[in-house]
Amino acid sequence: MTDLPQPGARRILVASFVGTAIEFYDFYVYATAAALVIGPSFFPAGEPGVQLLSAFATFAIAFVARPIGAALFGHFGDRIGRKATLVASLLIMGISTVLIGCLPTYAQAGWFAPAALCLLRFGQGLGFGGEWGGAALLAVENAPPGRRAWYGIFPQLGAPVGFVSANLAFLTLSLSLDAESFQAWGWRIPFLASAALVGVGLYVRLKLTETPLFRQALAQAEPERVPLATILTRHRRATILGTLAMVACYAVFYLSTVFALGFGTTSLGFSRPVFLMFECVAVCFMGLGIPLSGAAADRFGRRPVLITGLFATMGLGLLLGPMLGSGEGTLVLGFLCLGLLAMGWLFGPMGALLPELFPTRVRYTGASVTYNLAGIIGASGAPYLAQRLVEWGGIGLVGAYLAAAAAISLLAVALMPETADTGV
Repeated sequence: MTDLPQPGARRILVASFVGTAIEFYDFYVYATAAALVIGPSFFPAGEPGVQLLSAFATFAIAFVARPIGAALFGHFGDRIGRKATLVASLLIMGISTVLIGCLPTYAQAGWFAPAALCLLRFGQGLGFGGEWGGAALLAVENAPPGRRAWYGIFPQLGAPVGFVSANLAFLTLSLSLDAESFQAWGWRIPFLASAALVGVGLYVRLKLTETPLFRQALAQAEPERVPLATILTRHRRATILGTLAMVACYAVFYLSTVFALGFGTTSLGFSRPVFLMFECVAVCFMGLGIPLSGAAADRFGRRPVLITGLFATMGLGLLLGPMLGSGEGTLVLGFLCLGLLAMGWLFGPMGALLPELFPTRVRYTGASVTYNLAGIIGASGAPYLAQRLVEWGGIGLVGAYLAAAAAISLLAVALMPETADTGV
């Protein structure tokens, strides 16, 4: 076995990576905008804190939509194939993102503006819900024995690339435009740019073929009539444990990005360009953690890698108040780097672990539903709840929240079987 994928596999891994990078870009463009401009643009004038909370509430809508998208796209992905489903998810996500960039503001259209924003945010979540599971399956179901976690990191690497791309877009605009121009129209450019990126993603994905494991499963028996019903009845334990295992991963990411960006540019007084630069530096540590943990997960197993990362994340919760709350640039950047390194370490093995919890016939649905249900628990309300916790009792409560999320995931991983040696 060679370390480098063969040409056919490389094409599949590139398609897996490119698609998730575009989808994550779309998702993070909104996340960044929610922390910077969505509140004043789409909600009535008032206290800045109230507008920020309203923006974070719209941020949560996509996480409610994601399990619905997971069930919908998982159903067709398990019945008709991975390729067509992934093309559809990319289109829905991309169209929703571009249309957000075209919306009128509250000042121009009144309550139509936030209502349309919520609808399109729901569309983003619907498309994203079907994306990750299919991309992970493309990689994992084409992996040679003993290399599933390594192949599974390719869709995971789309996350830091999409995040950096989104943040760099906003950073460039913040440096190029004055505050009035950025607020008036500049923020729309990253949303509109998604149209070109989706075109690239479609070009790559339309050249794909179905995975051999899916073709084999279809040859052996008819597909499940309702894959969602199957995972909820025959694979309930795997669904619950897989969902809870992802909670800390989501929590540490969105506390270190969306919440930290809003907190840093308001309560701590950092300028928008400075804090966006902090985020871009820190996400490089996430990009480092993903391949390191993926390689370790193939060598030592999924559970040991995740358990060490979850203990580290619990400790990170204790550091959140003293570091992020200090307002000192070096300490704030240090926390962001540690937080996103922890996220990368936890995220890397998930590309293999969640698909391995389910048989091929319901794997698209199972992996997608667990991944996106975890988003509701660990991510949807994280920025909003963290902002509330700061107002109720200070930044230290946000650290306790992060430690609690890590403890929940640690218990789930401790209860699940090791999947590294199982067949896919």
